[in-house]
Amino acid sequence: MDDVHGVADLPDALAPGRGRDRANRVIPGWFEEYERDHALPVLRPVRVDRVESDGDLLVVHAGERSWTTRTLVNATGTWTRPFVPRYPGQESFRGEQLHTVDYPGPEHFRGKRVLVVGGGASAVQFLGEIRPVAETIWVTRTEPVWRDRIEEFDGRAAIALVEERVRRGLPPASVVSVTGIGLRQQELKAAELGAYQRRPMFARIEPDGVRWADPSTGSGQAEFERIDAILWATGFRPALGHLAPLHLRTEYGGIRLQSSTRDVQTATTAVDDPRVQLVGYGPSASTIGGNRAGRAAALAVARQLSAAAA
Repeated sequence: MDDVHGVADLPDALAPGRGRDRANRVIPGWFEEYERDHALPVLRPVRVDRVESDGDLLVVHAGERSWTTRTLVNATGTWTRPFVPRYPGQESFRGEQLHTVDYPGPEHFRGKRVLVVGGGASAVQFLGEIRPVAETIWVTRTEPVWRDRIEEFDGRAAIALVEERVRRGLPPASVVSVTGIGLRQQELKAAELGAYQRRPMFARIEPDGVRWADPSTGSGQAEFERIDAILWATGFRPALGHLAPLHLRTEYGGIRLQSSTRDVQTATTAVDDPRVQLVGYGPSASTIGGNRAGRAAALAVARQLSAAAA
C-alpha cells in the first residue's frame, strides 16, 4: 500500500491508508466489505462473451445468461490481457518466463540471473525490488526518458495527451509514455548496484539465455547472456473483445471517446455509440483519472436514461 499512486474514497467509506500490507489483498477486502455493508447486487463470477445492439437497446450475453439495457459502463480494464511480444526462439527457453500479472515478489528470484524487459514504471519497480537479491539485466526497445524527480510532472497535462489520442480514435498510450520515469527512494539502492544501466533489445532467445545481434550487421552470432528467468514488464492491452459486435474501433485501432465537460479526465462516452461508457480506458486507465471518470460515466448514464424516458 505504500507504493500505490492513490485510492479514491467511496461514498461513506474512506479508502485504506498507507502501510506495508499488499494492495492486492487490502483493496479487494475493502470492496467486499463495502458491497456487504451497502447490500450491492454484485454478481460474480460472470464472463461477458459479447454485447450486441438490438434497436435502442444493448444485449449483454454471458454464457446462458443475458441482460438487456439502455446503457452500460464498461470497466474491464487491461489486467486480463497481458501483452508479451514474440521473439525468435522464445519457446525453446528452459528457464522461467513471467509477466507483470504473474510477478511473485523479489524473493522468488534470489540468487538468479533475471532479465527484465520493458521501459515503463513496472520494470523500474521490479528492478528496484529484485536487484538487491539477484543479478539483473534491463532491456528496452528505446532509451528510457528520465525525469530528475518523480514529482516533476503535471499529471493532468499528461492525461490530456493520452486523451488527445482517444479523441482521434488512436490506441491509447500509457501515462508514463508522456511523463517519463523517475526513481523513488526505495529504488535508489538498486540504482547504486547498477540496475538501471539499460541495454537494447536482444535479437533472439535461446534455451539458456538471450543473444544480441552483431551491431555491425544487425544479425549473426554476437554477445550472449545466460539467463535464469525473463520478466516481461511489457504492459497490457484493453480487454474489449466483448464489445466487438458494436464496431466501436476506428480504422486506427482505438475507440474514440468524448467528454461532456472540459475536464480531460472525464472522456468516457464512446463517440460511435453514446450508450457505452468506458472507464479504465485511455485517460481514465490510472488512479489519477479513475475517480473523476467514474462520476462522469454515472452522469452520462443518467442522461441516457432521462433521454429514453422523455
